[in-house]
Amino acid sequence: MSRLYEALRRAERERRQLGAMAPEPAAASLKAEESANADPATAQKRRLVNFEIPLESRLVALTEPFGLGAEKFRILAARLENLRKKQKDLKSLQVTSGVIGEGKTLITGNLGLTFAKCSRSKVLLIEGDLHCPKLAAVFGLSPLPGVTDWWSGAKRDIQHSLYQLQDLPLWLLLAGGTHEQPSEILQSPRFAEAFAQFSRQFDWIVVDSAPMISAVAVNLWSRLVDGTLLVVREGVAPVKALKKGLASLDNPKLVGVVFNETSELDRASS
Repeated sequence: MSRLYEALRRAERERRQLGAMAPEPAAASLKAEESANADPATAQKRRLVNFEIPLESRLVALTEPFGLGAEKFRILAARLENLRKKQKDLKSLQVTSGVIGEGKTLITGNLGLTFAKCSRSKVLLIEGDLHCPKLAAVFGLSPLPGVTDWWSGAKRDIQHSLYQLQDLPLWLLLAGGTHEQPSEILQSPRFAEAFAQFSRQFDWIVVDSAPMISAVAVNLWSRLVDGTLLVVREGVAPVKALKKGLASLDNPKLVGVVFNETSELDRASS
């Protein structure tokens, strides 16, 4: 565990560079229509969705592209791109946190948008917390078929559950609803095969995973993804809870720590 703790300490030393990610909320709306054009990322007809970003979502990478918050996400994306140059197999990430309420879904959405906008990479965002999905709400989406529908047989091909955001190389795979036993899906060979297919199609895959208090789900995702990004929000998760959460993971593959809403930035901006 010393390596994990050292990673936390190293990330804390970089806090001033990475900064907090608590920009001012903003509103935006995008509208799209379903298109029959073939798309190289999915080799199927494009499914563009109508959505309106809620004020509280803070998807600043899209709504405030020239603001401080968006700049911080560009720094984070650049660091991950540089890390991939050293770690060639780094293509997929799960974003987790110590407890609920640390902003991991916000980080997931903004990071995916930043990858798509800045590098024009083909990006897939996955609503990976099947017990308590929240990514769809951040994008202001109404319920759409997703992983659970595919699993139940309502959608035979999981590709039919991929939805693209208009004018961006960004796709969403939503949960499709809650599932009482998400481990049944995540540990199945069927889902592992589908995830491997996504890895061949997309440049980046970012999973909005469960908090570490749901150790089973995070462990199962860690078997599928190449790395784990831990979100820590000041004043929310006690250090003991973080250490306990990391200790509960078999192989977290920790690649970095994002400090959300730190008081240091508040003082610097006041």
